[in-house]
Amino acid sequence: KVYEDCIKTPGDGLIMFQGMQDHTAESIKSLEGFHRAWVEEAQSLSQHSLTLLRPTLRAAGSELWFSWNRRRKSDAIEKFFAPMADQVVVANWRDNPWFPKELEDERQHDMVHNADQYQHVWEGDFARVTQGAYYAADLVRAREDGRIAHVARDPLMTVRAIWDIGGTGAKADACAIWIQQWVGKDILVLDYYEAVGQPLSAHINWLRSRGYAGCLCILPHDGAQHDRVHDASYEGALKAAEFDVKVIPNQGTGAAKQRINAARRLFPKVWFNEATTEAGREALGHYHEKMDPTRQIGLGPEHDWSSHGSDAFGLGCIAYEEPRRPEKGKPSVTTIAHGSDAGQSWMGM
Repeated sequence: KVYEDCIKTPGDGLIMFQGMQDHTAESIKSLEGFHRAWVEEAQSLSQHSLTLLRPTLRAAGSELWFSWNRRRKSDAIEKFFAPMADQVVVANWRDNPWFPKELEDERQHDMVHNADQYQHVWEGDFARVTQGAYYAADLVRAREDGRIAHVARDPLMTVRAIWDIGGTGAKADACAIWIQQWVGKDILVLDYYEAVGQPLSAHINWLRSRGYAGCLCILPHDGAQHDRVHDASYEGALKAAEFDVKVIPNQGTGAAKQRINAARRLFPKVWFNEATTEAGREALGHYHEKMDPTRQIGLGPEHDWSSHGSDAFGLGCIAYEEPRRPEKGKPSVTTIAHGSDAGQSWMGM
């Protein structure tokens, strides 16, 4: 029997449809007599709602079901099921026996004309790139080419730490560092670091802990400026900590666009170590143009959480020097291991 707010079934069963955002710690108690809860669109479920629901359905034999399209690793549902992979079922368009021709045509269209969103929309991957982001197509191509893989460090080549300098206040910009080696014509991206509000000593400790002590630190032009309080510069402090340092001169007006253009030009040479650069690649995938909503014109790069990692990446591309041809009989060596994977939509219980 179908009522306005519920469905009654034989055997005194009851089905109700409710939004979790409407519940409080008190109102959630009204669900204590239920034996099943199915949460649809669970990628939008907050940690607070998940915390309220879990202790409520605890009758013998009770079950919690969640279905969702993957969005970000930081979503509450992703964190909840991370240690319970055996309870997650992957379901996708390939598993639909009634998948119509109209949807297949749309999928094929997106594969060609919406490549930056295809993996997320159709293959259930995380939303790694923002539509219209500067490097969206480049990241998709890097994945397709197998350049997001296991990338080994070359013990004979210089390690470069490329910085975007942050501040030390709680609301300061993040400090971002890319670790790279330039081997032959390839740019090997080995590692990524980002921190907010930490002193320079914390960044130095991270470099040392990862085996990058004494590496060549490439700084933006403000790396040579002295702090007004401590009368010290990043350049001087890093040299005192026994790092080599190179400061890139100010590119002047249009510096951000110069970095973007340099990065786009060099992206086909870039290899990312998948396991240690995910946070940096997420920043690159989000970095996008700020738009005037009325006139629909670009106003330059949007300054947000993704800017710092993206600025550091672009600075490295500005600093990049095309390698000289090796001497005869001395070919260059590149140590790269290939591999790739793709996520899909998940359902868990």
